[in-house]
Amino acid sequence: MSTNALPPVVDAAAWQRELDALRVREKAATRELDAIAAQRRRLPMVEMPEYVLDSESGPVRLADIFEGNSQLIVYHHMWFPGEEWQCPGCTGFTSQFTRLEFLGNYDARFVVVTQGPIDEALAYRRRVGNRMTWYSTANSPFGADVGAPLGGGFAVNVFLRDGDTVYRTWHTNGRGTEQLTHTFALIDLLPYGRQEEWQDSPAGWPQSPTYSRWGGSKDIAAQYGEG
Repeated sequence: MSTNALPPVVDAAAWQRELDALRVREKAATRELDAIAAQRRRLPMVEMPEYVLDSESGPVRLADIFEGNSQLIVYHHMWFPGEEWQCPGCTGFTSQFTRLEFLGNYDARFVVVTQGPIDEALAYRRRVGNRMTWYSTANSPFGADVGAPLGGGFAVNVFLRDGDTVYRTWHTNGRGTEQLTHTFALIDLLPYGRQEEWQDSPAGWPQSPTYSRWGGSKDIAAQYGEG
């Protein structure tokens, strides 16, 4: 990195003026996110058929995955048959969720569902040190029906349970999942940001090919799991 790749140096008053100008946009973005969340709470929902997934202890109904809660967030982890190391993005994304008990205060639960066979999925979970609860839809059309087919991309779905009836309330994929992670929020605070070529950065800022700074699945396993 060149020593010239530095923000301009100004006095404290000039810095405060620039920060205040940015704060106007930050506050506007916060209000817009509040408005989006309000619209999300007003979305209609669609009733789901009965599904049976595979868990560590055997077959389990979708309604029972809620474990008595009324709300469920599902992260659909990409899975490629026969691969030793699965999607590094999914592996890294889900590795950050280590304390999820607080969701119980909101009558909610957050789990991983993958298309991989449950035994293989659980073995991979242990190898990379993932602490979430995993389920498999390898023997069910559930994943494909909610936008996460075998070999397809990752996704997030949210469900609401009323008795034994489950409803789908929200779905996103791609960069829509970023709102669930603290990693990009922290990195985006840094002067150099994500350092990826697609980002709008000043001339001379360090930039690398997209994803090149992301940890690989083997790296994550070495840091958190059995390796």
